Amino acid sequence: MDIKGYIDSYLEQTEEIARSLSKEEIEKSVAILRKVRAEDGRLFILGVGGSAANASHAVNDFRKIGGIETYAPTDNVSELTARTNDEGWDTTFTEWLKISHIGANDAVMVLSVGGGNENASPNIVSALKLAKERGAAVISIVSRDGGYSKKVSDACVLIPVVDETRITPHAEGFQGIVWHLLVNAL
Repeated sequence: MDIKGYIDSYLEQTEEIARSLSKEEIEKSVAILRKVRAEDGRLFILGVGGSAANASHAVNDFRKIGGIETYAPTDNVSELTARTNDEGWDTTFTEWLKISHIGANDAVMVLSVGGGNENASPNIVSALKLAKERGAAVISIVSRDGGYSKKVSDACVLIPVVDETRITPHAEGFQGIVWHLLVNAL
């Protein structure tokens, strides 16, 4: 495919995804975030790989623009790598959330391409189990079938797969679009 054809195809797919996002799930997400802010709760944003970079950016926006106390465990690389080395990857987020005393006034937001399962992003799966045990709300912005995140979320914005070869760029790109929408809707 020539570059013009590639550009046209990518942007057409972007339009298709934007039109198909669930407004209902976005509205639920805003309601959860407004409640967290009103109850002086905290927002914990989880992501790995490119989604970890998105989590860091989202923390800034939810804190500075949205007025919600917000954190991402991946922002502290020293603690993340120490926990990985000493305790294993699967529990990195869970142990971080325990130290943070996650509770019923808090929420966890998952930014993930696949949403986590026992083989991919098991640290997200473990963290969500703890979050639900502690009564925290769960919001996810995920793609593919949504994985474990979709199964346990109180609100799940699913980024549809429109091209198998572009799942990750579309998912991670739309994470930014959706969280910016959420922040500015608060």
